[in-house]
Amino acid sequence: MSSYTIRPATLRDAKAIATIHANTSETIYRDLVPAEFFKPQGADARLAFWREAIEYGEPQVQVAVDENSKVIGFVGYDRSRDEGTKPTVGEIWAIYVLPSHWDSGAGLALWDAARDGLQEEGCTQVTVWLPLGNERALRFHELAGFKRELTSAKTVPVGGFRLEEIRLKRATA
Repeated sequence: MSSYTIRPATLRDAKAIATIHANTSETIYRDLVPAEFFKPQGADARLAFWREAIEYGEPQVQVAVDENSKVIGFVGYDRSRDEGTKPTVGEIWAIYVLPSHWDSGAGLALWDAARDGLQEEGCTQVTVWLPLGNERALRFHELAGFKRELTSAKTVPVGGFRLEEIRLKRATA
């Protein structure tokens, strides 16, 4: 049982979400992208995206708050953005938890909330794209029942570096 409360994000949460996204991304990508290519994107650069997502519900955003009502993580989810997918396929667009709260149940609570939300939207499958080198995220999703789609590997640009990503998939039920 998680000690975190999961709730829909409000516009007041946008700054916290952008900060978590920026800081956690920097922690993760620092180990995946060579220093000469690594240009961290700060919270201010992400703030407009998360404000718009919360306001328009695309993606839907839920936050995890601790016992002090501090936002410590978030998940963004909606229909899959992959071309040619059925409308019953959802996607985890982003799931981030502050490193100080890793391995505490917050990520699992956020995943459960996203799964419930996707089921309510009629999604029977859910996907997530992850960098191949992000072993922590791959392990988390595999423990949550996701399976790697080996033929889905693609290369995405990060700065001047090319990062390999893979799609994972599972049923929402």
